[in-house]
Amino acid sequence: MSTETQHATRITREQLAARIAQDIPEGSYVNLGIGAPTLVADYLPADQEIILHTENGMLGMGPSPEAGRIDPDLINAGKQPVTALPGAAYFHHADSFGMMRGGHLDVCVLGAFQVSQTGDLANWSTGAPGAIPAVGGAMDLAIGAKNVYVMTDLLTKTGESKLVEACTYPLTGVGCVTRVYTDHAVFDVTPDGFAVREAFGDNTIELLAQLTGLELQDAETAGIPEGH
Repeated sequence: MSTETQHATRITREQLAARIAQDIPEGSYVNLGIGAPTLVADYLPADQEIILHTENGMLGMGPSPEAGRIDPDLINAGKQPVTALPGAAYFHHADSFGMMRGGHLDVCVLGAFQVSQTGDLANWSTGAPGAIPAVGGAMDLAIGAKNVYVMTDLLTKTGESKLVEACTYPLTGVGCVTRVYTDHAVFDVTPDGFAVREAFGDNTIELLAQLTGLELQDAETAGIPEGH
């Protein structure tokens, strides 16, 4: 497949963030991981109560501040400026990790280098020189959250699929991923492997199977319910 065709069938990172925001139920406690997942905060419905948690110690985080309205004391775990909604709470880092490890988060959204068809997540190291030296709080989120959504490009810059039969990078969590949102399609993780929940643009299950090298199901045809 040509690079031009691949590009024509992708959606933007902002569109993907908006798509993820649609799937977060009202009343959820949610952690948005460092990097692209933080964009989801800007697309959450204003008329719904969705409570954002950041592992450096805040519950009730709002969207990115407008230009000129940045408070340097309000940052997320990725050191990006954020806002605090009415009723927001601040607390010790240890209490924050207690929330993460204790199963109190309904959803977390994380990036990924690889996701296996059994739901294993690798998102902290490729083994490259100068890579991040430790997994950090991602492992606590991956295992502690009730639903783990991954936000990532389907392919690496060199064209390899990030959806794989088995991860070759160091794992963040085993069997923890619920759903993978990519620029080509949305995939559910099922006991029988990946199922395509929604394909974007001109993508088809056959084309996605060609890009990933995996056998893929159609979630609708297979009768796999939302939030299976």
